[in-house]
Amino acid sequence: MNLQNTEFVLSAASPAGFLRDALPQIAFAGKSNVGKSSVINRVLLRKNIARVGGEPGKTIHVNYFKVDQKAYFVDLPGYGYAKVSKTEKERWGQLMESYFASKLLTLGIMIVDARHAPTKNDVVMANWFLESGSAFVIVANKLDKLKKSEIAPNMALIRETLRLPEDVPVIPFSAEKGTGRDELVQKIFSVV
Repeated sequence: MNLQNTEFVLSAASPAGFLRDALPQIAFAGKSNVGKSSVINRVLLRKNIARVGGEPGKTIHVNYFKVDQKAYFVDLPGYGYAKVSKTEKERWGQLMESYFASKLLTLGIMIVDARHAPTKNDVVMANWFLESGSAFVIVANKLDKLKKSEIAPNMALIRETLRLPEDVPVIPFSAEKGTGRDELVQKIFSVV
């Protein structure tokens, strides 16, 4: 699969817009300031296919990118820090809940900040992925901001806080430097 052969397909503002064809769906989720768009761009080796915003909360719909006519990358709305109304945050939550209930997910990629313990919202999101029954990966982004001595303890803290089963990998990742990209791409290729 040629990851660089990627095109934006559509933004679904409601469950009626979710794509329901036979292609695998690889969904990316993470809090609003975790670098989700940067991770997607790094995986695809593209600069701005997923829009990187100056402020958290730029992804407000379920965005679909078709990758080499073989799979979709699904960019879910961020959660947490976005400066939007409570009503808008609730709409995002309902949209994401509907996506998980739709059983369209093939592989879940949840992005957390490698520097910090996961938040309560991260725990909720991890549970949604786990309950989906689909393959699931944690990407611990912003690795380049850690000292080498902090990496192993931080990965252990992420695993413990999210109460992850042993078969769920935690991939140390840097969207900035590309660390962890090859491992994540292997996981993606394993389901496509």
